[in-house]
Amino acid sequence: MATTIDQAFIKQFEREVHEAYQRQGSKLRNTVRTINQVKGSAAVFQKVGKGTASTKSTHGMVPVMNLNHSNVECILEDYYAGDWVDRLDELKTNIDERQVIASAGASALGRKTDEMIINALDNASANVISDANAGLTKDKVLEAFEVFGDMDIPDDGQRFAVIGWKQWSDLLQIDEFVSSEYVGETDLPYSNITQAKMWLGTVWVPHSGLPIDGDDIRSCYFYHKTAVGHAVASDVQTDVSWHGDRAAHFVNNMMSQGSVLIDEGGVVTIGCDETPD
Repeated sequence: MATTIDQAFIKQFEREVHEAYQRQGSKLRNTVRTINQVKGSAAVFQKVGKGTASTKSTHGMVPVMNLNHSNVECILEDYYAGDWVDRLDELKTNIDERQVIASAGASALGRKTDEMIINALDNASANVISDANAGLTKDKVLEAFEVFGDMDIPDDGQRFAVIGWKQWSDLLQIDEFVSSEYVGETDLPYSNITQAKMWLGTVWVPHSGLPIDGDDIRSCYFYHKTAVGHAVASDVQTDVSWHGDRAAHFVNNMMSQGSVLIDEGGVVTIGCDETPD
């Protein structure tokens, strides 16, 4: 039985999978706190409380803030996405089967990355804004904005809001979101192909994978980057092996990652009604 592997085929496939994952995989990975190259089955994210500044007398001791230190453990999970590439089938099709499977595998792993992050966000229950009779309204957005202000969540360009496509449509009906008179020419919602924009110091990202309950209430999340952790032990890797008995390559895409809620105070869950009119 033939056991040789076409090295050029493998190297090209690995590159295509990696590029596809970077291009069309996860939409949320860069919106959360990330640790790469984790060794072991779990990662630890440090959590530090607020400090208080005080005065001191002349030649007195500098007051200690006595910060509250804690940590959150993130368990890593292994994920796989594989398929067969038949040697002769490639000759019979007018598409690049290798590229199709590379893109499909990368997309599957990208969706899994986002699913882990969304599950972590969904564990937050401290701040919930919901109205079973309304979609995403300006009042809900401003209430979430006020919650962050009251809790001293930094307005440092690292605030994100992930919403459903129905809620994205709701935002497009708000003048303050779409009018250049409010947001300027460069921050209009159609100014780039990613369909994400900055508004109220927050990056708004539409996503198709947010949870929805039996009453058609979609959970959307307004959060700070440091509130959620994403740990990576192994980024997307590809293993290609030749199976002579099948006259085909088996392509296995895999990764080892995990996500965890670090500070639920940095997440506001916004419930939005999607009941058809």
